[in-house]
Amino acid sequence: MERTPPEGTAEILFIGNATLLIRYGELTLLTDPNFLHRGQRAHLGYGLVSRRLTEPALDVAELPHADLDAVVLSHLHGDHFDRVARRGLDRDLPFVTTPHARRLLKGLYGFRRATGLRTWQSRTLRHGDSSVRVTSLPGRHGPGPARVLLPPVMGSLLEFGDRSGETRLVLYLSGDTLFHRGLREIAGRYPDIHLAVLHLGGTTLPGGLVVTMDAGQGADLLDLLLPRRVLPVHYDDYTVFRSPLEDFLAEARRRGHGARLLRCAPGERVTVGAEAAA
Repeated sequence: MERTPPEGTAEILFIGNATLLIRYGELTLLTDPNFLHRGQRAHLGYGLVSRRLTEPALDVAELPHADLDAVVLSHLHGDHFDRVARRGLDRDLPFVTTPHARRLLKGLYGFRRATGLRTWQSRTLRHGDSSVRVTSLPGRHGPGPARVLLPPVMGSLLEFGDRSGETRLVLYLSGDTLFHRGLREIAGRYPDIHLAVLHLGGTTLPGGLVVTMDAGQGADLLDLLLPRRVLPVHYDDYTVFRSPLEDFLAEARRRGHGARLLRCAPGERVTVGAEAAA
C-alpha cells in the first residue's frame, strides 16, 4: 500500500478474518490484528480455543510499521488480537478500543497509547492533512446473560476527512456483534454509510451458543443500515465459524442487496469512496 489512494477514497487491503489495512490520504489504520497461521489456535477464554483454517495474507512483519497511525480494535479475543500481533506491533502504536481492552493492553501488554471509548464517544486521529474521527458504536457479543462470559465489544464508525472538518468518507465496522435492537440507533444517527464492514461467520461456541451474526442476521443489519456498499469479513477462517460466506451472499441477494455487495478476498485490495467502489 505504497501509493496514495485518490482524494476522498480509501484503499483497503483485506488481510483475513477481521483484519484490514486501511489507507486514506496520509493516514494508515489497522483493524483487529490477527496474524495466527493456519493450524494455530486462537484463545477465546475459559479454556476455549479455535483452530485457524486459513493463512493471513500478510505476516505481521510485512506490515508498513513506519506508516501505521493506529489500530482500531473491536475487542480482546484471540481471533482479533493474538500473540503474534502482540509480539510484532510497536508498543507505542496507538490503539482505539473498548475500556476493557484498554486496561489489559496498557496494564498487561504494555501498549502505552491505548485509548478506551465508551459507546458514542469519539477520538480524532490526524496525519498531515488527513483525519479520521473514530466513534464507538453499540455491539453485543452474546445473547442475554451469556454476555457476561464474553469480552465487551464495540462497533466503530470511521469518518474520514481533512483539516477543514468536512467528512468525505464514512465506514462502519460492526465488530463481533449479534443483531439486536440497540443497533437501530446507528441507523438513526448515521443514515448515509458509504461502506459497512460486517463481521459474520455465525460463531458457535460449545452448547450451540451463537455469538456473531450468521447469514440471516447479517442481512437483517444490511436491511437496517442500507449502506451504499457492504464488505463481509470474519467468515470461514476458524473452526467455530458455522455460517459460510456464500450463505450471506445468497441471502443478501434474495433481499435485493446484490448491488451493494463488495467482494474482496484475503490478499486483495479494494478502493472505496462516497460514490464508487472498485
